[in-house]
Amino acid sequence: MKVLERNRRIRAELEALAEEKYKSFSSALIPGEDNMLGVRLPALRGMAKKLAKGDWREYLEQASDDSMEEIVLQGMTIGYVKAEFRELIPYLDAFVPKIRNWSVCDSTCNSLKIAKKEPEAVWEYLQTYLASEQEFEVRFGLVMLLSHFVNENYLERIFAWLDKIRHEGYYVKMAAAWNLAACFAEFPEETMRYLQRSAMDDWTYNKAIQKMTESYRVSGPDKERLRQMKR
Repeated sequence: MKVLERNRRIRAELEALAEEKYKSFSSALIPGEDNMLGVRLPALRGMAKKLAKGDWREYLEQASDDSMEEIVLQGMTIGYVKAEFRELIPYLDAFVPKIRNWSVCDSTCNSLKIAKKEPEAVWEYLQTYLASEQEFEVRFGLVMLLSHFVNENYLERIFAWLDKIRHEGYYVKMAAAWNLAACFAEFPEETMRYLQRSAMDDWTYNKAIQKMTESYRVSGPDKERLRQMKR
């Protein structure tokens, strides 16, 4: 009864925060998502932070999946929990299969700051998802790399994964391209060398080039050179 009451309370709070215009706007950006309430991400973050300070284990074990926002709330709560990564693994294992669109995926990844505190443990955990055959599991892995691992310690390892991934899913390819563009913004020389030997498929490679040439963080001369490197 306690669990049911809490889930009803959370649902009522979400419905009170929902905006019809925002729902219409978001629905156009998230194809195929039929169970959206229309709650903005800052409001969801505020709720998740409160849940993370309470009995988060019981909440996550019994949380409702009836709307996209209720699923986002779970992912964000995992991200805001103050615990060692090994304690979060069972909850992430249960959560990741619930990801069915880019918004749930990316908002969760951005919340998982534990990757900055325990990078090697999180990196090892992500290997299974990066090698998955499921589109949003691979995207989860890639967006985690993008959000937390674009640094000198992991750059070559990111390049190695970008060469290996061969998933044909659109959201995987876009995440891979986004990754490479972020690497170029931070490490242009190293990323330029990678581009010259990259084994990425042509579509993803060219999409990454496009993202780089559209970025305000890339210099004019670099953009011109990149345009010449399209396949």
